[in-house]
Amino acid sequence: MNNPISEGLEKIRLQFDRAPYPGYPIDQSPEGNTSLLFIHNLITPFYLRNQQILDVSKATILDAGCGNGYTSLALAIANPGAKIVGVDLSNTSIQMARQRMQHFGVSNAEFHTLSIEQVPSLGMEFDYINCDEVLYLVPNLNLALRSLQSVLKPKGILRGNLHSLYQRGSFFRAQQLFKLMGLMDSNPGETEVAIALQTIQALKDDVPLKSQTWNSEFEGAVAYGKTVTNYLLQGDKGFTIPDLFAALKTADLEFISMVNWQLWDLMELFKDPNHLPPFWQTNLPNLPIETRLHMFELMYPAHRLLDFWCGHPGQANSFIPPQQWQPVDWQNAIVHLHPQLRTATVREDLIHCIQQRSPFSISRYLSALTLKPVRLPPLIAACLLPLWEGAQPVMALVERLLKIKPLHPVTLEPMTAEMALSEIIKTLTSLEAFLYVLLEMKATGSGVK
Repeated sequence: MNNPISEGLEKIRLQFDRAPYPGYPIDQSPEGNTSLLFIHNLITPFYLRNQQILDVSKATILDAGCGNGYTSLALAIANPGAKIVGVDLSNTSIQMARQRMQHFGVSNAEFHTLSIEQVPSLGMEFDYINCDEVLYLVPNLNLALRSLQSVLKPKGILRGNLHSLYQRGSFFRAQQLFKLMGLMDSNPGETEVAIALQTIQALKDDVPLKSQTWNSEFEGAVAYGKTVTNYLLQGDKGFTIPDLFAALKTADLEFISMVNWQLWDLMELFKDPNHLPPFWQTNLPNLPIETRLHMFELMYPAHRLLDFWCGHPGQANSFIPPQQWQPVDWQNAIVHLHPQLRTATVREDLIHCIQQRSPFSISRYLSALTLKPVRLPPLIAACLLPLWEGAQPVMALVERLLKIKPLHPVTLEPMTAEMALSEIIKTLTSLEAFLYVLLEMKATGSGVK
């Protein structure tokens, strides 16, 4: 082929025909992986952007670069009733995706062997586009994003991710080494994989290329796939936060949030956030989000992926965040438990903690959001138990708290409705920051413009 883009795509296609991604067997399901389903649930980014609850059963979802269908299945499980459309360069991967959906009885899905640039040829528009572990491989990032933007509905949301130039730098050095050795001239086979592994293993343990990249996953039955997708990954490229924002601007897309937004908090990098150096005290509150994220990656390049949500500019609803609500807003608010927490397993654990009078670690089910445990005292956990049955008015939780804890634990004075409301507000505000709960205003409140 004379077209360099076609040549690049062909190398990528051959690579994933040989080793479909991810390397999970057909009968493996993401069911029960609460953190993964949380990310793949359209309710999550839609609420972040609009502070509204979405009916996902009416959504049409594109899994762009669906691989062997594992993420497509996750999207189907996380968004019950939604139509799933998967596309991938690799026909081998597409066949596996169809088999996976058939195995798990998912009928509302279809798959096409297409590149991302060819997605507009489907003649469809999508409420949500999942483009996971793909964009760092495409020959032309701007063209790929523009193609996806063109099929995104006005209120739709796109999830994409890019390899971090800083976090993954050692692997990029390894790839350059193996290119010099001729191991990536064509689609790597068993011989090239063996040479790459032998090279790394032969290095002294303190050589940075080995100490920074090697682990036991590059040995045994998974060696081929792990080696190819790290040391010999065709088309792999690294990006920075400024690169990401520049690409979104070129594609006329608006940044919404990092997918793991709580793990990009610049304040968490300082020993004492309450006593910052003068420069940071003065400037940090006014820094734009792009600058804050870029500073974070420069200080602490911990994330392999620059994982983001975006959408068409100017489509977000205007709202007042709960931290700024007035008491009347709270009195007219409805509380929803995030759907990925509303399971029998989580409820049983909650009831066990209530009965044992032990704290309920709600963060264990959504561990991807925080490195710090989030625990609920048993009495507060008991107060929130009705959320596992359905959405509840805030004042219903206040009334339940008054029954559970009628006396103030210190003064032994009767707990007033105002005191109970204050405690409920504090609890819900802290949980809403992680989207463990979702807060919705009734029309009579002032929390929505």
